[in-house]
Amino acid sequence: MSVSGVAAPAVPSLSRRVSPATAVRNIGTLAWRNLVQIKHNPMELLDLSIQPIMFVLLFAYVFGPSMAGSVEAYLPVVIPGIIAQNALFAGMTTGFGLNTDITKGVFDRFRSLPIARSAPLAGRIIADTTKQAWSMLILLTVGFIIGFRIETGPLALLMAFLLLLSFAVLFSWTSVYIAMKVDDPEKVQIFGFVVIFPLSFLSTAFIPNTDRIPGPVAWVMDNSPVTQLVEAMRGLLVGGPVMEHALIALAWGVAISLVFAPLSLRAFKKRA
Repeated sequence: MSVSGVAAPAVPSLSRRVSPATAVRNIGTLAWRNLVQIKHNPMELLDLSIQPIMFVLLFAYVFGPSMAGSVEAYLPVVIPGIIAQNALFAGMTTGFGLNTDITKGVFDRFRSLPIARSAPLAGRIIADTTKQAWSMLILLTVGFIIGFRIETGPLALLMAFLLLLSFAVLFSWTSVYIAMKVDDPEKVQIFGFVVIFPLSFLSTAFIPNTDRIPGPVAWVMDNSPVTQLVEAMRGLLVGGPVMEHALIALAWGVAISLVFAPLSLRAFKKRA
């Protein structure tokens, strides 16, 4: 329209595309947003701290004497196993948080903002990866207090952190996909208990080997991705074979992400 014959200036349309630098800033902002929520919900940090501590103490002092003869002898077996198991369960928090944001309408708010479309998802994954690093640090600290010792060195410890976080990020796509498909955050947790518990216990996470396990079950345990991750973690923390187990674990993680990442992104586009 025009007033007194003067045409009104055109209103520029907003573009949904942002530059790579802006996308990185958006991701960092939303990752920080997910981390500072702990200040307002300290129970989340307690969950990341108390549950790992309970697992370490229960397994070490209840199963240690019968499994290895003493608590000290069992710690090199169980600490890497609990670290791996805890990383898988922590990965479920990614899906739980995403589904909570979706069901509460937070994602609708993000969709209305001029930010990178990938920022909410990527920010959540980065924040939860940071929380997993915190959980691993807590487990190692508690293990050290009760007698666990790292027998390798700082570089091997750093490699253990990187391996664990890499596998956790790759595996977390399973929880992301579930989060996009269900309508209740509790259903993501149900998935965690139904899948993660059998997957972690059907491995060598809590036993040194499968020599006394029946043949078919032993085969499943020996070829489990969790077993490969645990054995690599043991090698990096207390000594032993590393490379083969680490490569197989990462191959499992890549295969899982190649299946669930495209499915998650497709579901994410439909919901967002």
